[in-house]
Amino acid sequence: MIGKIEKAKFYAEERDKRIQFQTLHVSVLGDNDMTHQVRYDNGHWFCDCNYFCSHQVCSHTMAMERVLGNMVEIGVPA
Repeated sequence: MIGKIEKAKFYAEERDKRIQFQTLHVSVLGDNDMTHQVRYDNGHWFCDCNYFCSHQVCSHTMAMERVLGNMVEIGVPA
C-alpha cells in the first residue's frame, strides 16, 4: 500500500501531463438556492441556467474553471 500511496502522490504532482478530464458533471448551488447542473464534456462546458443558453458561458461554468484551474480548457463553448 505504501508504494501505491507514493505513486498516487507522483501522479498528482504531474497532473498536467498525466490527468485529462474527458467528462465531469457537478451540481453548483447558485443564488436563490437554485442548483444548476454543470457539465464538462470533451473540452466543452454546458450549464442548465438561462444565461448559459444565450451566452455559452455563465458564472457556474466560470466558477468550475477556477476550481479546476489548468486541469481543463478554459472558455471553450459548446
